[in-house]
Amino acid sequence: MKHLTTRAVAACATALLAVGGVTAVATTASAADPVGLHVEGTRLVEENGTPFVARGVSHAHTWYVSETPRAIPAIRAAGANALRVVLSNGTRWTRNDAADVANVISLCRTHQLVCMLEVHDTTGYGEQAGAATLAQAADYWVGLRSTLQGTEDFIQINIGNEPYGNNETVSAQWAADTSAAIRTIRAAGLRHNIVVDAPMWGQDWRGIMRDQAPTVAAADPDGNVLFSVHMYGVYAQASTVTAYLDAFAAKGLPLVIGEFGHDHSDGNPDEDTIMAEAQRRGVGYYGWSWSGNGGGVEYLDMVTAFDPARMTSWGTRIFAGANGIRATARTATFFGGSTPTPTPTATPTVTPTPTVTPTPTATPTATPTQNPGGACTATLRITGSWPGGFQGAVEVKAGTAGTRAWRTQFTLPSGASVSQGWSGAFSSSGGTVTVTNAAWNGTLGAGQTTSYGFIGSGTAPTGTVPVACS
Repeated sequence: MKHLTTRAVAACATALLAVGGVTAVATTASAADPVGLHVEGTRLVEENGTPFVARGVSHAHTWYVSETPRAIPAIRAAGANALRVVLSNGTRWTRNDAADVANVISLCRTHQLVCMLEVHDTTGYGEQAGAATLAQAADYWVGLRSTLQGTEDFIQINIGNEPYGNNETVSAQWAADTSAAIRTIRAAGLRHNIVVDAPMWGQDWRGIMRDQAPTVAAADPDGNVLFSVHMYGVYAQASTVTAYLDAFAAKGLPLVIGEFGHDHSDGNPDEDTIMAEAQRRGVGYYGWSWSGNGGGVEYLDMVTAFDPARMTSWGTRIFAGANGIRATARTATFFGGSTPTPTPTATPTVTPTPTVTPTPTATPTATPTQNPGGACTATLRITGSWPGGFQGAVEVKAGTAGTRAWRTQFTLPSGASVSQGWSGAFSSSGGTVTVTNAAWNGTLGAGQTTSYGFIGSGTAPTGTVPVACS
């Protein structure tokens, strides 16, 4: 995931504190006629000019596709206004095709999240065997043109994750390769805000992006490039964090902290300064990551096994801590500008983070209610509660014939009601709640599952809540 040599760590302080391809047909677009999210000076703003400051996390969709319908609404319910989504162009992992990406986009819109989509296959090019080039990543985005067009208000294109490792000769091509990729994307008619990651595993410890960002910004005929730095072990000192942010402010260029953690194998980032400075300066940030980490960095999981009720110490810090997501996130005005209702937790559950497998198994707290026709079963479980409110999740499982649509119904205790729901269409009559499928999760193969969730007001139910499913 994130790698840095000992030599690089030793060299980073001096390097950072010293602040200082393909021919594409030009488009007719210009910075004078922005579409959706776009750059104005050092800020990312919406089409109406309202600044948008991302307060989000990353979700490893390409490795955990089956978890995405649960993860996206849970991330939103936890308070985020933005999400960074891991995709693959097929170079290293299974390609996320147009239908899959369209589903992700639909989930982002439904749950009022500004989503930054990124190709992860470029990670560590020049040092990581089999990594994709930025040109290959750009071609992937061009191939998704029809899927992406019309989503400029809430979708950003992050061309490629951490597109170079620590090979300085290869990383020296960052500006030229990034500029060429931008021109390829613009020539295809895509008008989205483009996000470009720094070289050197995203941490830019040689200051390549810092110094050459003006050249890359000038390569975009739309003038709509956002620069992204990843802050891990290189940024262990407050002075290093502030020096890097100062450098972009001095150049009048926009910056986002596209990834950061509370700890890492290459050093201990100063997450307190990262979050405090981001809030003070109006800079967006995305923590890594919601769940599913392995390979020795399981401590970067914010929730255990994709279960929002099992928040880790890192999750508690970024969502509920000082300058955290819940206190600082503001929903994009494109969605109406409402602030998400966070999931209160009187006493957050902090558990050790085990290695998560691609198909984690949750133990339900209720017994599934079998529909007489065998079309589907449904299980309701309470995932969290607090004085005056609670959060619930319902898993729907298709029977042997599968489903083209489904309808569930359950009854809450007297005085309780659903105040917010996701991944389904909700209606209520007294304490009886009826939920039908959303447009994207009604068709299930035999034995397949999907889920929806809700925030309730009043007293949480106890024991088994029967759920009828048809």
